[in-house]
Amino acid sequence: MSDLLTGTNPARSYQVITYGCQMNVHDSERISGLLEEAGYVRHEGEESADLVVFNTCAVRENADNRLYGNLGHIASVKATRPGMQIAVGGCMAQKDRDVITKKAPWVDVVFGTHNVGSLPVLLERARIAEESQVEIVEALQTFPSNLPTRRESAYAAWVSISVGCNNTCTFCIVPALRGKETDRRPGDILREIEALVAEGVQEITLLGQNVNSYGVEFGDRGAFAKLLRACGDIDGLERVRFTSPHPAAFTDDVIAAMAETPNVMPQLHMPLQSGSDKVLRAMRRSYRSEKFLGILDRVRAAIPDAAITTDIIVGFPGETEQDFQDTLRVVEQSRFASAFTFQYSIRPGTPAATMPDQVPKHIVQHRYERLVDLVNDITWRENQQLVGRDVEVMFADGEGRKDDETHRMSGRARDNRLVHVSVEGLAEQDRPRPGDIATVEVTHAAPHHLNGDAGIRDLRRTRGGDAWQARREAPVAKGVSLGMPSLRRG
Repeated sequence: MSDLLTGTNPARSYQVITYGCQMNVHDSERISGLLEEAGYVRHEGEESADLVVFNTCAVRENADNRLYGNLGHIASVKATRPGMQIAVGGCMAQKDRDVITKKAPWVDVVFGTHNVGSLPVLLERARIAEESQVEIVEALQTFPSNLPTRRESAYAAWVSISVGCNNTCTFCIVPALRGKETDRRPGDILREIEALVAEGVQEITLLGQNVNSYGVEFGDRGAFAKLLRACGDIDGLERVRFTSPHPAAFTDDVIAAMAETPNVMPQLHMPLQSGSDKVLRAMRRSYRSEKFLGILDRVRAAIPDAAITTDIIVGFPGETEQDFQDTLRVVEQSRFASAFTFQYSIRPGTPAATMPDQVPKHIVQHRYERLVDLVNDITWRENQQLVGRDVEVMFADGEGRKDDETHRMSGRARDNRLVHVSVEGLAEQDRPRPGDIATVEVTHAAPHHLNGDAGIRDLRRTRGGDAWQARREAPVAKGVSLGMPSLRRG
Protein backbone atom coordinates (compact mmCIF):
# COMPACT_ATOMS: atom_id res chain seq x y z
CA MET A 1 0.00 0.00 0.00
CA SER A 2 1.27 3.47 -0.85
CA ASP A 3 2.48 6.15 1.52
CA LEU A 4 -0.57 8.18 0.56
CA LEU A 5 -2.96 5.53 1.75
CA THR A 6 -1.01 4.81 4.93
CA GLY A 7 -0.75 8.48 5.78
CA THR A 8 3.10 8.77 5.99
CA ASN A 9 3.30 11.31 3.15
CA PRO A 10 2.21 14.95 3.51
CA ALA A 11 -1.52 15.02 2.93
CA ARG A 12 -2.65 15.87 -0.59
CA SER A 13 -5.55 18.27 -1.08
CA TYR A 14 -8.68 17.50 -3.07
CA GLN A 15 -11.59 19.40 -4.62
CA VAL A 16 -14.84 17.91 -5.89
CA ILE A 17 -16.80 19.82 -8.53
CA THR A 18 -20.34 18.58 -9.02
CA TYR A 19 -22.83 18.99 -11.82
CA GLY A 20 -26.42 17.79 -11.86
CA CYS A 21 -29.04 16.42 -9.52
CA GLN A 22 -29.29 15.74 -5.79
CA MET A 23 -28.10 12.19 -6.39
CA ASN A 24 -24.86 13.55 -7.83
CA VAL A 25 -24.44 15.91 -4.87
CA HIS A 26 -24.95 12.97 -2.52
CA ASP A 27 -22.41 10.91 -4.50
CA SER A 28 -19.93 13.77 -4.16
CA GLU A 29 -20.26 13.62 -0.39
CA ARG A 30 -19.31 9.94 -0.62
CA ILE A 31 -16.37 10.77 -2.90
CA SER A 32 -15.16 13.32 -0.35
CA GLY A 33 -15.53 10.82 2.47
CA LEU A 34 -13.56 8.18 0.57
CA LEU A 35 -10.76 10.61 -0.20
CA GLU A 36 -10.49 11.80 3.39
CA GLU A 37 -10.41 8.20 4.59
CA ALA A 38 -7.54 7.65 2.14
CA GLY A 39 -5.57 10.55 3.62
CA TYR A 40 -6.54 13.49 1.43
CA VAL A 41 -7.60 16.80 2.98
CA ARG A 42 -10.22 19.27 1.83
CA HIS A 43 -8.73 21.95 -0.42
CA GLU A 44 -8.40 25.46 0.97
CA GLY A 45 -6.82 28.52 -0.60
CA GLU A 46 -6.39 30.06 -4.02
CA GLU A 47 -4.07 27.56 -5.70
CA SER A 48 -5.42 24.45 -7.39
CA ALA A 49 -5.89 21.29 -5.38
CA ASP A 50 -3.55 18.32 -5.80
CA LEU A 51 -6.57 16.33 -6.96
CA VAL A 52 -9.63 17.68 -8.79
CA VAL A 53 -12.62 15.36 -9.23
CA PHE A 54 -15.40 16.22 -11.68
CA ASN A 55 -18.63 14.44 -10.77
CA THR A 56 -20.59 14.79 -13.98
CA CYS A 57 -24.13 14.81 -15.31
CA ALA A 58 -25.32 13.48 -18.68
CA VAL A 59 -28.88 14.75 -18.37
CA ARG A 60 -28.40 18.52 -18.42
CA GLU A 61 -28.09 20.33 -21.74
CA ASN A 62 -24.52 20.86 -22.97
CA ALA A 63 -23.16 18.68 -20.17
CA ASP A 64 -20.38 17.35 -22.41
CA ASN A 65 -19.37 20.80 -23.63
CA ARG A 66 -19.10 22.07 -20.07
CA LEU A 67 -17.02 19.10 -18.99
CA TYR A 68 -14.55 19.27 -21.86
CA GLY A 69 -14.33 23.04 -21.55
CA ASN A 70 -13.39 22.71 -17.88
CA LEU A 71 -10.96 19.90 -18.61
CA GLY A 72 -9.31 22.05 -21.26
CA HIS A 73 -8.91 24.90 -18.80
CA ILE A 74 -7.44 22.71 -16.07
CA ALA A 75 -4.94 21.07 -18.46
CA SER A 76 -2.74 24.17 -18.41
CA VAL A 77 -2.87 24.21 -14.61
CA LYS A 78 -1.85 20.58 -14.41
CA ALA A 79 1.09 21.21 -16.75
CA THR A 80 2.61 23.48 -14.09
CA ARG A 81 1.80 21.20 -11.14
CA PRO A 82 3.83 17.97 -11.11
CA GLY A 83 1.86 15.21 -9.42
CA MET A 84 -1.51 16.86 -9.82
CA GLN A 85 -4.29 14.41 -10.71
CA ILE A 86 -7.66 14.80 -12.41
CA ALA A 87 -10.54 12.32 -12.12
CA VAL A 88 -13.89 12.25 -13.91
CA GLY A 89 -16.83 10.29 -12.53
CA GLY A 90 -20.60 10.29 -12.65
CA CYS A 91 -23.08 9.86 -15.46
CA MET A 92 -20.95 11.38 -18.22
CA ALA A 93 -18.11 9.01 -17.33
CA GLN A 94 -20.51 6.07 -17.35
CA LYS A 95 -21.79 7.11 -20.79
CA ASP A 96 -18.59 8.17 -22.56
CA ARG A 97 -16.13 5.70 -21.04
CA ASP A 98 -12.93 5.79 -23.11
CA VAL A 99 -14.01 8.92 -24.99
CA ILE A 100 -12.95 11.15 -22.10
CA THR A 101 -9.33 10.03 -22.12
CA LYS A 102 -9.21 10.30 -25.91
CA LYS A 103 -10.43 13.89 -25.86
CA ALA A 104 -8.56 14.77 -22.66
CA PRO A 105 -5.56 12.42 -22.27
CA TRP A 106 -4.36 14.40 -19.24
CA VAL A 107 -7.23 12.90 -17.18
CA ASP A 108 -5.82 10.33 -14.76
CA VAL A 109 -8.92 8.40 -13.73
CA VAL A 110 -12.36 7.77 -15.21
CA PHE A 111 -14.84 5.93 -12.97
CA GLY A 112 -18.56 5.23 -13.28
CA THR A 113 -21.71 5.60 -11.21
CA HIS A 114 -21.51 2.04 -9.89
CA ASN A 115 -17.92 2.00 -8.61
CA VAL A 116 -17.43 5.25 -6.72
CA GLY A 117 -15.69 3.25 -4.00
CA SER A 118 -12.83 2.36 -6.37
CA LEU A 119 -11.61 5.94 -6.76
CA PRO A 120 -8.74 5.98 -4.20
CA VAL A 121 -7.30 2.73 -5.58
CA LEU A 122 -7.61 3.93 -9.18
CA LEU A 123 -5.81 7.17 -8.32
CA GLU A 124 -2.97 5.21 -6.74
CA ARG A 125 -2.83 2.85 -9.71
CA ALA A 126 -2.65 5.80 -12.10
CA ARG A 127 0.19 7.36 -10.08
CA ILE A 128 2.25 4.18 -10.05
CA ALA A 129 1.60 3.21 -13.67
CA GLU A 130 1.84 6.81 -14.91
CA GLU A 131 -1.07 6.23 -17.25
CA SER A 132 -4.82 6.82 -17.23
CA GLN A 133 -7.06 4.33 -15.47
CA VAL A 134 -10.59 3.74 -16.78
CA GLU A 135 -12.91 1.51 -14.76
CA ILE A 136 -16.61 1.38 -15.53
CA VAL A 137 -18.75 -1.41 -14.15
CA GLU A 138 -22.28 -2.19 -15.27
CA ALA A 139 -23.85 -3.14 -11.94
CA LEU A 140 -23.86 -1.59 -8.49
CA GLN A 141 -20.96 -2.94 -6.41
CA THR A 142 -21.95 -1.53 -3.02
CA PHE A 143 -24.79 0.70 -2.01
CA PRO A 144 -23.44 4.29 -1.77
CA SER A 145 -24.58 4.63 1.83
CA ASN A 146 -22.13 1.88 2.81
CA LEU A 147 -19.27 4.20 1.83
CA PRO A 148 -17.73 6.84 4.12
CA THR A 149 -19.08 10.33 3.67
CA ARG A 150 -18.06 13.93 4.16
CA ARG A 151 -21.39 15.73 4.48
CA GLU A 152 -21.69 19.33 3.36
CA SER A 153 -24.09 20.19 6.19
CA ALA A 154 -23.84 19.51 9.90
CA TYR A 155 -27.62 19.57 10.41
CA ALA A 156 -29.10 18.21 7.16
CA ALA A 157 -28.33 15.08 5.16
CA TRP A 158 -29.31 13.07 2.11
CA VAL A 159 -30.24 9.43 2.63
CA SER A 160 -30.51 7.15 -0.41
CA ILE A 161 -33.32 4.62 -0.28
CA SER A 162 -32.79 3.30 -3.80
CA VAL A 163 -30.47 3.60 -6.78
CA GLY A 164 -31.46 3.28 -10.43
CA CYS A 165 -34.81 3.42 -12.20
CA ASN A 166 -37.21 0.95 -13.84
CA ASN A 167 -39.03 3.55 -15.93
CA THR A 168 -38.36 4.01 -19.65
CA CYS A 169 -39.03 7.70 -20.28
CA THR A 170 -37.98 8.42 -23.84
CA PHE A 171 -36.11 11.64 -22.95
CA CYS A 172 -34.09 10.21 -20.07
CA ILE A 173 -30.78 8.39 -20.08
CA VAL A 174 -30.62 7.77 -16.32
CA PRO A 175 -31.75 4.09 -16.41
CA ALA A 176 -28.99 3.31 -18.90
CA LEU A 177 -26.38 4.96 -16.67
CA ARG A 178 -27.54 4.01 -13.17
CA GLY A 179 -29.22 0.72 -13.99
CA LYS A 180 -32.40 -0.90 -12.75
CA GLU A 181 -33.78 0.11 -9.38
CA THR A 182 -32.07 -1.41 -6.37
CA ASP A 183 -33.76 -0.86 -3.00
CA ARG A 184 -32.19 -0.74 0.43
CA ARG A 185 -33.85 -2.58 3.27
CA PRO A 186 -35.89 -0.35 5.60
CA GLY A 187 -33.87 -1.36 8.65
CA ASP A 188 -30.62 -0.24 7.01
CA ILE A 189 -32.16 3.12 6.07
CA LEU A 190 -33.55 3.74 9.54
CA ARG A 191 -30.27 2.79 11.20
CA GLU A 192 -28.45 5.30 8.99
CA ILE A 193 -30.95 8.02 9.86
CA GLU A 194 -30.65 7.27 13.59
CA ALA A 195 -26.86 7.48 13.33
CA LEU A 196 -27.12 10.81 11.52
CA VAL A 197 -29.49 12.19 14.15
CA ALA A 198 -27.01 11.13 16.84
CA GLU A 199 -24.43 13.33 15.08
CA GLY A 200 -26.72 16.37 15.16
CA VAL A 201 -28.59 15.99 11.86
CA GLN A 202 -32.21 17.11 12.22
CA GLU A 203 -33.38 17.20 8.59
CA ILE A 204 -33.07 14.33 6.14
CA THR A 205 -34.09 14.05 2.50
CA LEU A 206 -34.88 10.56 1.24
CA LEU A 207 -33.41 10.12 -2.24
CA GLY A 208 -34.38 7.89 -5.14
CA GLN A 209 -35.03 8.19 -8.86
CA ASN A 210 -38.60 7.13 -8.08
CA VAL A 211 -39.07 6.99 -4.33
CA ASN A 212 -42.68 5.83 -4.37
CA SER A 213 -41.78 2.61 -6.21
CA TYR A 214 -39.52 1.80 -3.26
CA GLY A 215 -40.18 -1.69 -1.92
CA VAL A 216 -41.28 -3.31 -5.16
CA GLU A 217 -37.94 -5.11 -5.38
CA PHE A 218 -38.56 -6.93 -2.08
CA GLY A 219 -42.31 -7.33 -2.56
CA ASP A 220 -43.83 -4.58 -0.43
CA ARG A 221 -45.67 -1.94 -2.44
CA GLY A 222 -46.55 -0.05 0.73
CA ALA A 223 -42.94 0.18 1.90
CA PHE A 224 -42.46 3.88 1.18
CA ALA A 225 -45.47 4.99 3.21
CA LYS A 226 -44.31 2.71 6.05
CA LEU A 227 -40.82 4.23 5.83
CA LEU A 228 -42.22 7.76 6.17
CA ARG A 229 -44.22 6.75 9.22
CA ALA A 230 -41.17 5.06 10.76
CA CYS A 231 -39.22 8.29 10.35
CA GLY A 232 -41.85 9.90 12.57
CA ASP A 233 -40.77 7.66 15.45
CA ILE A 234 -37.13 8.82 15.44
CA ASP A 235 -36.48 11.20 18.35
CA GLY A 236 -34.63 14.34 17.32
CA LEU A 237 -35.53 14.11 13.64
CA GLU A 238 -37.26 17.44 12.99
CA ARG A 239 -37.86 17.42 9.24
CA VAL A 240 -38.24 14.70 6.62
CA ARG A 241 -38.40 15.41 2.87
CA PHE A 242 -38.18 13.16 -0.19
CA THR A 243 -37.47 13.40 -3.89
CA SER A 244 -38.61 12.46 -6.42
CA PRO A 245 -41.86 10.53 -6.76
CA HIS A 246 -43.47 9.55 -10.08
CA PRO A 247 -47.15 10.42 -10.67
CA ALA A 248 -47.89 6.98 -12.11
CA ALA A 249 -47.04 5.19 -8.87
CA PHE A 250 -48.05 7.82 -6.32
CA THR A 251 -50.59 6.26 -3.98
CA ASP A 252 -52.99 7.47 -1.31
CA ASP A 253 -51.16 5.64 1.47
CA VAL A 254 -48.21 7.99 0.89
CA ILE A 255 -50.51 11.01 1.10
CA ALA A 256 -51.92 9.69 4.37
CA ALA A 257 -48.43 9.08 5.77
CA MET A 258 -47.40 12.63 4.85
CA ALA A 259 -50.49 14.12 6.47
CA GLU A 260 -50.31 12.01 9.65
CA THR A 261 -46.56 12.09 10.36
CA PRO A 262 -45.68 15.43 11.99
CA ASN A 263 -42.04 15.57 10.91
CA VAL A 264 -42.79 14.81 7.24
CA MET A 265 -42.83 18.25 5.68
CA PRO A 266 -45.82 19.70 3.77
CA GLN A 267 -43.86 19.76 0.54
CA LEU A 268 -44.14 17.61 -2.58
CA HIS A 269 -42.05 17.64 -5.74
CA MET A 270 -44.22 16.02 -8.42
CA PRO A 271 -42.72 16.07 -11.96
CA LEU A 272 -45.32 16.97 -14.59
CA GLN A 273 -43.00 17.13 -17.64
CA SER A 274 -45.92 18.06 -19.95
CA GLY A 275 -49.59 18.90 -19.66
CA SER A 276 -50.37 17.36 -23.05
CA ASP A 277 -51.59 13.78 -22.95
CA LYS A 278 -50.23 13.24 -26.46
CA VAL A 279 -46.77 14.39 -25.40
CA LEU A 280 -46.92 12.38 -22.17
CA ARG A 281 -47.66 9.30 -24.26
CA ALA A 282 -44.66 10.05 -26.53
CA MET A 283 -42.51 10.59 -23.46
CA ARG A 284 -43.66 7.18 -22.19
CA ARG A 285 -44.90 8.75 -18.98
CA SER A 286 -47.57 6.34 -17.78
CA TYR A 287 -50.08 8.90 -16.48
CA ARG A 288 -52.21 11.63 -18.04
CA SER A 289 -52.96 15.20 -17.04
CA GLU A 290 -56.26 14.33 -15.35
CA LYS A 291 -54.55 11.81 -13.08
CA PHE A 292 -51.81 14.30 -12.27
CA LEU A 293 -54.29 16.99 -11.26
CA GLY A 294 -56.25 14.45 -9.23
CA ILE A 295 -53.14 13.63 -7.18
CA LEU A 296 -52.63 17.32 -6.43
CA ASP A 297 -56.27 17.68 -5.36
CA ARG A 298 -55.97 14.76 -2.95
CA VAL A 299 -52.69 16.06 -1.51
CA ARG A 300 -54.20 19.49 -0.88
CA ALA A 301 -57.33 17.99 0.66
CA ALA A 302 -55.18 16.09 3.17
CA ILE A 303 -52.45 18.75 3.56
CA PRO A 304 -53.98 22.17 2.84
CA ASP A 305 -50.69 24.09 3.23
CA ALA A 306 -48.66 21.78 1.02
CA ALA A 307 -46.27 23.48 -1.39
CA ILE A 308 -46.10 21.53 -4.64
CA THR A 309 -43.20 21.92 -7.08
CA THR A 310 -42.55 20.29 -10.43
CA ASP A 311 -40.37 19.72 -13.50
CA ILE A 312 -41.54 20.72 -16.98
CA ILE A 313 -39.96 20.12 -20.39
CA VAL A 314 -40.79 22.48 -23.26
CA GLY A 315 -40.35 21.58 -26.93
CA PHE A 316 -40.40 17.78 -26.80
CA PRO A 317 -40.38 16.30 -30.33
CA GLY A 318 -43.78 16.65 -31.96
CA GLU A 319 -45.06 19.22 -29.45
CA THR A 320 -47.56 21.53 -31.16
CA GLU A 321 -48.84 24.90 -30.04
CA GLN A 322 -51.99 23.14 -28.81
CA ASP A 323 -49.87 20.71 -26.79
CA PHE A 324 -48.07 23.66 -25.25
CA GLN A 325 -51.37 25.35 -24.46
CA ASP A 326 -52.39 22.16 -22.64
CA THR A 327 -49.25 22.48 -20.53
CA LEU A 328 -50.05 26.10 -19.69
CA ARG A 329 -53.59 25.05 -18.69
CA VAL A 330 -52.35 22.33 -16.34
CA VAL A 331 -49.72 24.65 -14.83
CA GLU A 332 -52.41 27.26 -14.13
CA GLN A 333 -54.63 24.65 -12.46
CA SER A 334 -51.76 23.14 -10.46
CA ARG A 335 -50.74 26.37 -8.64
CA PHE A 336 -47.13 25.27 -8.26
CA ALA A 337 -44.99 26.88 -5.56
CA SER A 338 -42.12 26.71 -8.03
CA ALA A 339 -41.18 24.84 -11.18
CA PHE A 340 -37.92 23.70 -12.73
CA THR A 341 -38.41 24.42 -16.42
CA PHE A 342 -36.23 22.97 -19.18
CA GLN A 343 -35.92 23.37 -22.91
CA TYR A 344 -35.85 19.94 -24.52
CA SER A 345 -32.45 19.05 -25.95
CA ILE A 346 -31.37 15.88 -27.69
CA ARG A 347 -29.69 13.40 -25.35
CA PRO A 348 -27.78 10.84 -27.46
CA GLY A 349 -28.81 7.30 -26.62
CA THR A 350 -32.42 8.12 -25.78
CA PRO A 351 -35.42 7.17 -27.98
CA ALA A 352 -36.47 10.82 -28.22
CA ALA A 353 -33.18 11.71 -29.90
CA THR A 354 -34.24 10.00 -33.12
CA MET A 355 -37.91 11.00 -33.09
CA PRO A 356 -39.24 12.97 -36.07
CA ASP A 357 -40.65 16.50 -35.78
CA GLN A 358 -37.93 17.96 -33.59
CA VAL A 359 -39.20 21.42 -32.63
CA PRO A 360 -37.12 24.34 -34.01
CA LYS A 361 -34.97 26.07 -31.42
CA HIS A 362 -36.58 29.51 -31.80
CA ILE A 363 -40.05 28.04 -31.16
CA VAL A 364 -38.81 26.17 -28.08
CA GLN A 365 -37.22 29.37 -26.78
CA HIS A 366 -40.40 31.39 -27.26
CA ARG A 367 -42.55 28.76 -25.53
CA TYR A 368 -40.05 28.48 -22.72
CA GLU A 369 -40.18 32.22 -22.06
CA ARG A 370 -44.00 32.16 -22.01
CA LEU A 371 -43.97 29.25 -19.56
CA VAL A 372 -41.46 30.94 -17.26
CA ASP A 373 -43.60 34.10 -17.23
CA LEU A 374 -46.65 32.09 -16.23
CA VAL A 375 -44.81 30.09 -13.57
CA ASN A 376 -43.37 33.27 -12.04
CA ASP A 377 -46.80 34.89 -11.97
CA ILE A 378 -48.36 31.85 -10.27
CA THR A 379 -45.57 31.42 -7.72
CA TRP A 380 -45.76 35.10 -6.86
CA ARG A 381 -49.52 34.86 -6.34
CA GLU A 382 -49.07 31.75 -4.18
CA ASN A 383 -46.37 33.45 -2.10
CA GLN A 384 -48.43 36.61 -1.61
CA GLN A 385 -51.06 34.55 0.20
CA LEU A 386 -48.49 33.94 2.94
CA VAL A 387 -47.92 37.63 3.75
CA GLY A 388 -48.94 38.25 7.37
CA ARG A 389 -48.70 34.58 8.31
CA ASP A 390 -46.17 33.00 10.68
CA VAL A 391 -43.80 30.37 9.31
CA GLU A 392 -41.27 28.16 11.06
CA VAL A 393 -37.81 28.77 9.58
CA MET A 394 -34.80 26.51 9.90
CA PHE A 395 -31.79 28.71 9.18
CA ALA A 396 -29.30 27.50 6.62
CA ASP A 397 -25.59 27.93 5.99
CA GLY A 398 -24.64 29.52 2.68
CA GLU A 399 -28.19 29.78 1.35
CA GLY A 400 -29.53 33.03 0.01
CA ARG A 401 -28.24 36.36 1.24
CA LYS A 402 -25.32 37.12 3.52
CA ASP A 403 -26.37 38.74 6.78
CA ASP A 404 -23.34 41.06 6.89
CA GLU A 405 -24.46 42.73 3.64
CA THR A 406 -28.23 42.92 4.11
CA HIS A 407 -28.76 42.31 7.85
CA ARG A 408 -30.69 39.22 6.86
CA MET A 409 -30.17 35.53 7.38
CA SER A 410 -31.83 32.93 5.19
CA GLY A 411 -33.49 29.61 5.80
CA ARG A 412 -36.27 27.29 4.71
CA ALA A 413 -39.86 27.17 5.90
CA ARG A 414 -41.44 23.79 6.55
CA ASP A 415 -42.82 23.82 3.00
CA ASN A 416 -39.26 24.46 1.72
CA ARG A 417 -39.86 28.06 0.63
CA LEU A 418 -36.78 30.25 0.92
CA VAL A 419 -37.18 32.94 3.60
CA HIS A 420 -34.86 35.93 4.14
CA VAL A 421 -35.14 37.05 7.76
CA SER A 422 -34.07 40.38 9.26
CA VAL A 423 -31.56 40.09 12.12
CA GLU A 424 -30.78 43.80 12.22
CA GLY A 425 -30.09 44.99 15.73
CA LEU A 426 -29.38 41.54 17.11
CA ALA A 427 -26.02 40.99 18.76
CA GLU A 428 -23.93 38.23 17.23
CA GLN A 429 -24.60 35.88 20.15
CA ASP A 430 -28.36 36.43 19.79
CA ARG A 431 -28.53 35.59 16.10
CA PRO A 432 -29.66 32.17 14.94
CA ARG A 433 -27.03 29.70 13.87
CA PRO A 434 -27.50 27.51 10.80
CA GLY A 435 -29.69 24.67 12.04
CA ASP A 436 -31.50 26.79 14.62
CA ILE A 437 -35.26 27.27 14.28
CA ALA A 438 -37.46 30.34 14.84
CA THR A 439 -40.92 31.68 14.10
CA VAL A 440 -41.02 34.45 11.49
CA GLU A 441 -43.85 36.62 10.19
CA VAL A 442 -43.87 36.93 6.41
CA THR A 443 -43.79 40.64 5.54
CA HIS A 444 -43.11 40.53 1.81
CA ALA A 445 -43.42 38.02 -1.02
CA ALA A 446 -41.48 37.73 -4.27
CA PRO A 447 -41.78 34.99 -6.91
CA HIS A 448 -38.85 32.99 -5.54
CA HIS A 449 -38.56 33.97 -1.88
CA LEU A 450 -40.28 35.44 1.16
CA ASN A 451 -39.04 38.17 3.50
CA GLY A 452 -39.48 38.31 7.25
CA ASP A 453 -38.48 41.86 8.17
CA ALA A 454 -40.29 41.91 11.51
CA GLY A 455 -37.50 39.82 13.03
CA ILE A 456 -37.61 36.47 14.78
CA ARG A 457 -39.64 35.05 17.65
CA ASP A 458 -39.32 31.91 19.76
CA LEU A 459 -35.75 31.20 18.67
CA ARG A 460 -34.86 27.62 19.48
CA ARG A 461 -31.22 26.62 19.78
CA THR A 462 -31.04 23.13 18.29
CA ARG A 463 -28.73 20.17 18.31
CA GLY A 464 -28.25 20.86 14.61
CA GLY A 465 -27.05 24.36 15.43
CA ASP A 466 -24.70 22.90 18.03
CA ALA A 467 -23.32 20.52 15.40
CA TRP A 468 -22.81 23.40 12.96
CA GLN A 469 -20.98 25.43 15.62
CA ALA A 470 -18.77 22.48 16.58
CA ARG A 471 -17.82 21.95 12.93
CA ARG A 472 -17.10 25.65 12.47
CA GLU A 473 -14.82 25.71 15.49
CA ALA A 474 -12.98 22.50 14.58
CA PRO A 475 -9.37 23.02 13.42
CA VAL A 476 -8.63 22.72 9.72
CA ALA A 477 -6.16 19.95 10.52
CA LYS A 478 -9.09 17.65 11.24
CA GLY A 479 -10.15 17.91 7.61
CA VAL A 480 -13.16 20.14 8.19
CA SER A 481 -13.55 23.27 6.10
CA LEU A 482 -14.03 26.54 7.96
CA GLY A 483 -15.24 28.37 4.87
CA MET A 484 -17.92 27.81 2.29
CA PRO A 485 -17.91 24.37 0.66
CA SER A 486 -16.12 24.01 -2.66
CA LEU A 487 -18.81 21.63 -3.89
CA ARG A 488 -20.62 23.34 -6.75
CA ARG A 489 -23.73 22.37 -8.63
CA GLY A 490 -24.20 22.78 -12.33
